[in-house]
Formats: sequence, C-alpha cells, structure tokens
Amino acid sequence: MLTFLMQNISTVIVSLLLICIVTLIIVGMVKDKKKGKCSFSCAGCSGCGNGHSCNKNT
Repeated sequence: MLTFLMQNISTVIVSLLLICIVTLIIVGMVKDKKKGKCSFSCAGCSGCGNGHSCNKNT
C-alpha cells in the first residue's frame, strides 16, 4: 500500500485538491440557495420572473 501511494502521490494530491474545491463550491451553492440567492448571476436566471426566490440585488 505504501509503495502504491509513493508511486502515485501526485495523483493522490491532485485528486484530494479537486475533491476539496468541488466540495467548497457545492457548500457555497447550498448556502446561497438557503439564503434565497441565485447560485450565479441573475442576468441569465430563468427563475427570476417565475416566482422563484431569486434575489436580483446581488
């Protein structure tokens, strides 16, 4: 097991880094959704005029 990790350490580090980044993005999107904000810019948000909770002031 140790030899496998030593041979693939760069792959393991990059994979862990990507998992952390994706997790942080998802957590941020969930927090924004709970606050009633759009996850992205409201300029192209199809839910803004349809009764969805999209805050255009952000």
